[in-house]
Amino acid sequence: MEQDDLKLALELNHVAPRIGGVLMAGARGTAKSTLVRAFTLMAHAELPVTLPINATDDRVIGGWELDALLRGEALPQPGLLEEADAKGLLYIDEVNLLDDHLVNIILDVVSTGVLSVQREGLATAKHLSFGLVGTMNPEEGGLRPQLLDRFGLMATAVPLGIDARRRMIRTVLDFEEEVGRPESAWLAEAERDDQAVRDRLDAARDRIARTRVPEGVVRLCAEAAERVDAVGQRGEIVATLAARALAALDGEDEVRPGHLLRVLPMALGHRRPETAHGGTFEWGPDDLARIKDLFETA
Repeated sequence: MEQDDLKLALELNHVAPRIGGVLMAGARGTAKSTLVRAFTLMAHAELPVTLPINATDDRVIGGWELDALLRGEALPQPGLLEEADAKGLLYIDEVNLLDDHLVNIILDVVSTGVLSVQREGLATAKHLSFGLVGTMNPEEGGLRPQLLDRFGLMATAVPLGIDARRRMIRTVLDFEEEVGRPESAWLAEAERDDQAVRDRLDAARDRIARTRVPEGVVRLCAEAAERVDAVGQRGEIVATLAARALAALDGEDEVRPGHLLRVLPMALGHRRPETAHGGTFEWGPDDLARIKDLFETA
């Protein structure tokens, strides 16, 4: 299975934007950026708005048009966050190398849905809504625990096996051969596959408001969070939202324990005490063992 957790996290965040974004960790060359761009092209029909590492406050939240100022005019210049609102998704590559101040601003907008700017004669408050995806290579440094916690879900890329590498090479070769052909059966089939995924995501977004979360699942989530010593309460809230989104994706009218178990590693893995102190993001057998009996009796 190729990067199933990364794909699922993107789908869940798309179905339930209140999850608050996805952080994707992994070494160089594990197709994180490729996956984000491919998903955005499929879901929004265009590439994501991408935040550069050297972005300034003006570039992110907006400021004044420089040419207009030179003419003595004060014209607001929209920033990348407003562009992301129009296009649907903001992508931050190597988010761990971005200034913490900017990361905090972006996460505040994602969680509140409001961009409030009060500086340099500019005072505005705008309602914005967009998906957020950040990628990082843990070998190049981490995020402060306070910022790490603000990302709703976190998934880790895994090295591809031989079969997956072979399929990737073949896909690239086939694409290069077919992309220039006016009537390509291969590209037409790929578009049909994309449309099927879009239809499934749209149906889930429509269904999620009617998807029930039983009290037993809510209690199960709270108990699981306590078992793994999850820091704060954001983790169990996100886990419940993600489980509901997964149930909607599966066409279910009610969240089941299996939905919750599937998303717990992505919602709680980066909120454990060991992770906050520089430990691994991986959700391993020991973590599963701590909560296994809860789901055996559910």
